[in-house]
Amino acid sequence: MPAVSSAGPDVATLAAGFAAALHRAGLPVTPERAGRFARAILLIRPGSQAALRRVGLATLVSDPAQIGTFDAVFAATFSGVSDPVEQRGDPSAPPLTADAQPTTTPAAPGGVSVRTDEGADGGGSPREVPVAAIASAAEPREPRHDRDFASLSPAELLALADAMRRLRVATPQRRTRRFRLSPHGDRADLRATLRAARATGGHPVRIVRRARRTRPRRLVVLCDVSGSMEPYARALLQLLWCAAGGARAEVFGFATGLTRLTSAMARHQPQVAIDQAVHRCADWAGGTRIGDAIAEFTEEHGRRGMARGAVVLVISDGWDTGDPDRLATAMARLSRIAHRVVWANPRTASPRYRPLAGGMAAAWPYCDAVVSAHSLDALDPLLEALAQPA
Repeated sequence: MPAVSSAGPDVATLAAGFAAALHRAGLPVTPERAGRFARAILLIRPGSQAALRRVGLATLVSDPAQIGTFDAVFAATFSGVSDPVEQRGDPSAPPLTADAQPTTTPAAPGGVSVRTDEGADGGGSPREVPVAAIASAAEPREPRHDRDFASLSPAELLALADAMRRLRVATPQRRTRRFRLSPHGDRADLRATLRAARATGGHPVRIVRRARRTRPRRLVVLCDVSGSMEPYARALLQLLWCAAGGARAEVFGFATGLTRLTSAMARHQPQVAIDQAVHRCADWAGGTRIGDAIAEFTEEHGRRGMARGAVVLVISDGWDTGDPDRLATAMARLSRIAHRVVWANPRTASPRYRPLAGGMAAAWPYCDAVVSAHSLDALDPLLEALAQPA
């Protein structure tokens, strides 16, 4: 009966490599699950590929819909491993002789090996059977655009930077108090008309017209950086850095308090910008008090002009440990001074989602649009909601 070798480094490499392969395939496999898989191998000592598969299913799979992907990765990873009985060819062939010498097949570079016992009575010396190599020195491939941001590693998230640079964050235009010359303007420019009349003996043959200048509305981003929103916060902050027009946004992070991150986002690399944001937010990956944060922003910044006529983007899953009435009051005040309020909630990606939680239920009536923005493909509805006029 074959058994997995108890050598710690081999089992650790096997578990880590297989978990990394599952993660690249789109399964939400964390380092904790990989460690659990390694401990289960040492405890159960699976005697065949089928037993090893059952161990993997029990420790690495959290949804029946993931089994198909798991089996495909399992077959590709362990295709180089076979039981000794399978290696004999004819099942009716006589068993190996008791004095057969043990053989050892070296593992492929970067791979690990499984120890099997071989002999007439099931005993004998161990031999090594190579496991297909899992580690690779190749650059990681760009993740699928439909993968949830929460399932991406920091390296995979950075791989999406090029795709995010092709996007554009735009807000509706607003008229300013300044004018510009325009042949189709609705007002006559008296001074320009008189200057042009000098060329025609003082007769205003051509009426010069003007129109109001327009400029994009200010974009203000209030990003929830609590523990439940940490991966989505990183992804959407990276979007603001990469996408054209995103650098003009005023960015704030909040969990239990409010922190201004606008200057931190003005860095030369997205990873540096996000690291600076994490460093400035003392409550990064902490608790959540959405109502207090929005009320503080409205009182300290919004009413003084930052949010007046602006498009406000709130990024949060709606989990609030504060008073829902406090959040409802803050959202009502914000909606009165902002041009448009867009809420990005990754939990709305589920078709079964309903805004029944206290925080989201309180904020929902004051939102002009609610989008998920949970993956790269889901960013298009977010960009459309930001650009849509009131």
